[in-house]
Amino acid sequence: MKSSLSLVLIGAVALSGCGVTGRLKEVGRAPNMSEVDIADAPSIEESLGRAGRIRPQETAAPQPHGASLFRAGAGAFLGDQRASRTGDILTVRINVADKAEVGNTTARSRGGSESAGLSSLLGLETKLPGSDPSKLIAGNSSSQFNGAGSISRSETINMTMSAIVTNVLPNGNLVIRGRQEIRVNYELRELIVTGIVRPQDIGRDNSIRHSQIAEARISYGGRGQLTQAQQARWGQQIYDALFPF
Repeated sequence: MKSSLSLVLIGAVALSGCGVTGRLKEVGRAPNMSEVDIADAPSIEESLGRAGRIRPQETAAPQPHGASLFRAGAGAFLGDQRASRTGDILTVRINVADKAEVGNTTARSRGGSESAGLSSLLGLETKLPGSDPSKLIAGNSSSQFNGAGSISRSETINMTMSAIVTNVLPNGNLVIRGRQEIRVNYELRELIVTGIVRPQDIGRDNSIRHSQIAEARISYGGRGQLTQAQQARWGQQIYDALFPF
């Protein structure tokens, strides 16, 4: 048991040491921003105005194009400008104002008493010094439990960001993903939104509310010196994870 606990402690210290090394490298530096993820998108067909023009460096004749103004894949002339294809961008309006209060109180009490006697037991009851045959067996039990709990939670997020359509499902629904990072001095705040939306729910201004996103995953957090100062030391975190008392 002691050897297993020692191995666990050594492993935990080694893992935390890796984290400490990473934090030491960030001393005096602002947190790095993540790279931009480029979603695959279909190519847009050239306009009619550019189709007949030849650049000076182009020697081959341009490919012929159709003469219609409403070609598939071309920039819409009077069509719907809302997001509908992979790579399109739409606006997500996040207005989270949740508040929840839950309170529970439980009380339980139980008591019991048992008594039994044995007037004769093959004459053995007479050999028990100071015994009363009518009270050979007696028992009492009692238990009491009181429990109380309460939860009070309040969250408010009000902001607007853009998301990219990363996939179009067979039924026409759009899979979106948006990521926004803001770095101020040595603190990086990031907001990530993913989910599935219906094209019918997208407004005329090409925006959608967060409440209309199915399987929504909204993550708002950050990393940097302020976030590190609000966390317990890695030794305290290991102690809390390993010791049950």
